Amino acid sequence: MVFWIASAAGLGIAYLFGATPTGYLAGKLLKGIDIREHGSKSVGATNVLRTLGKWPALAVLLADVLKGAAAILFAGWFYPWLASLPAVTPPPGLDPGTWTRWAVCLAGLAAVLGHSRSIWLKFAGGKSAATGLGVLLALAWPVGAGAAAAFALAVAAFRIVSLGSMVAALTAIALVFGLPEPAPYRLLVIAGGLYVIARHRANIQRLLAGTEPRLGKAAAP
Repeated sequence: MVFWIASAAGLGIAYLFGATPTGYLAGKLLKGIDIREHGSKSVGATNVLRTLGKWPALAVLLADVLKGAAAILFAGWFYPWLASLPAVTPPPGLDPGTWTRWAVCLAGLAAVLGHSRSIWLKFAGGKSAATGLGVLLALAWPVGAGAAAAFALAVAAFRIVSLGSMVAALTAIALVFGLPEPAPYRLLVIAGGLYVIARHRANIQRLLAGTEPRLGKAAAP
């Protein structure tokens, strides 16, 4: 029982990494505003760009990536350490190496969920694309690098960040099957990628209607 409680606590810490509301904090610290009341009302880096400017947006983007990576690095240390404690015995038959891979992937999903459903923002938040990228870079960097490249190319071609985020998610799903990644990693990328796309439902509707704002243009109120 102690092992499972401690394992759940690890997931909670990963969630809190993701739940750190960086865009919201940037608005409060830099301009004393609630960024959710401005622009697209998102707490993501794109709305920070429109509302606060280039450098705050870059800082928020990097922070969102880093908190996803931090959740994975924490989990990669925590779960092997937990399994090694004499007072916290894993259940019989549970292979520590296999469990660690699954637990780290669950921690990545917890961080992605934390960004979009932050406890500090009454379980609201952003689209989880940047935090998901951080998870990928820390867990399987070739997949993360490919997704980042796809994002950059799509944004350069169309100047639509939401489209770039969804292209990156689909690219990550394709890459994780083209590279020799373990089954837990593949399931994480599928679940996380589909979740990021689902978070863009309103953007998809605007894309189909031709009303999705491009970089440099104001978002619809």
